[in-house]
Amino acid sequence: MSQEITRFKESKDQLFQPVKFEEPRGVFVSTYGCQMNVNDSDRMISLLEMLNYTPVQQPKDAALIIINSCSVREKPVHKVHSEVGRYRKLKLTKPDLLVGVAGCVAQQEKDQLLKDLPAIDFVLGPDNIDSLPEIVSKLHKAPEERLSAARFKHQEAYHVQTLVQNPGVSTFVNITKGCDNFCTFCVVPYTRGRERSRPYKQLVEDINKLTSRGVKEVTLLGQNVNSYTSDCGVNFANLLKGLCEDTDIKRIRYSTSHPKDFTEELIKISADYRDKICEFIHLPVQSGNTEILAKMNRGYSREDYLEKVDKIFDYLPGASLSTDIIVGFPGETEQQFNDTLSLIDRVPYESIYAFKYSPRPFTKAAKWEDHLSEEEKSDRLHRLFEKHKIIAHKLCEKYDDQEFEVLVEKRDEDRGNWSGRTTHNKVVNFVGGENLVGKFVKVKILKAFPLTLRGEFVSEY
Repeated sequence: MSQEITRFKESKDQLFQPVKFEEPRGVFVSTYGCQMNVNDSDRMISLLEMLNYTPVQQPKDAALIIINSCSVREKPVHKVHSEVGRYRKLKLTKPDLLVGVAGCVAQQEKDQLLKDLPAIDFVLGPDNIDSLPEIVSKLHKAPEERLSAARFKHQEAYHVQTLVQNPGVSTFVNITKGCDNFCTFCVVPYTRGRERSRPYKQLVEDINKLTSRGVKEVTLLGQNVNSYTSDCGVNFANLLKGLCEDTDIKRIRYSTSHPKDFTEELIKISADYRDKICEFIHLPVQSGNTEILAKMNRGYSREDYLEKVDKIFDYLPGASLSTDIIVGFPGETEQQFNDTLSLIDRVPYESIYAFKYSPRPFTKAAKWEDHLSEEEKSDRLHRLFEKHKIIAHKLCEKYDDQEFEVLVEKRDEDRGNWSGRTTHNKVVNFVGGENLVGKFVKVKILKAFPLTLRGEFVSEY
């Protein structure tokens, strides 16, 4: 295999036609990281349909393998290397097999990945996903080439249409791309680029098309979703209001919010339109200590955050909250970590996503010298989880014996029960009823657990 790397340039020829294979070819996509990566994988599969690729469940059945990577933490980067190693052996038995790495690791490492891993045929940054059919077509015509497509498009308007093979009952919709916050621990601005927002009118049209395909619920996505600003000056709060009024969507969720942009206007509109906007808010705090938050460049203090939480429960007393927390940030003292422990006593998080600090390339914090040992970080993470486990078990008791509206998403044929979610983002598994997928039903909760609820069907709405 040639080691020469070609910088891919999108064809300016409007007559470009991708290769369409006469027989279907299998594509296997493994996805790591956030919901935006999940959505990007759906988009890649949809784009490859025009080449007559169909998804397969096993790499051995694929003619094309794509690793959609994440670089927010160190471990997923290692996974790329180990996974490519397995596919290298597969390529020995399938010489025509194409292997590509997409996502944030591809953007971060670019040509270095191609140099270090000869089994890779192309790398594809998040801004270059729509070039995938052209890249695969070029490699089909010139299999000896190795292509690098990882160019940011900061100056271009963010115009995309949601592409999902089978959107089902609920689907993701990207509304922003990139991030301008430059938190000192986060590599996202360097792998996803600067922030851009989709036009308001386009989002309304996009969601109306999805509802015509049977979608009942959308989750609006962005690295910092509530910093959305449209071409016509619509902010995120008014985007939510507009989607409630100008589309037929039944439910709206969103992720991920940044506390500094979480305004009282947004909370008030969420309360005014609670029949459509779900009462679930993911509000990453990262640390309960103001000094650590300043070192992280988060743009708010502990007190600011708690004030916003109080406002949420003033307007939405039944809301469900979750958060992200980093333990062992450089220089974090035991007392500063204790401030995080005391925060989860103060804020009723029903779920937390907590991680040990991991130094990432290009970030300021990675260059600091006061890093904690792995043992200290592991100990703090363990203590945090143990404390929250007790809290979560107590909080979930409020769901026992209550009745909730559930949007049914699927049926477990083996167990014979239905599964869906409440507006609080609680997964509910329940028995009873027939032909319920896509319907809103009333379910009585028989037993509540921190992550799921178990219940029985009451009636359809």
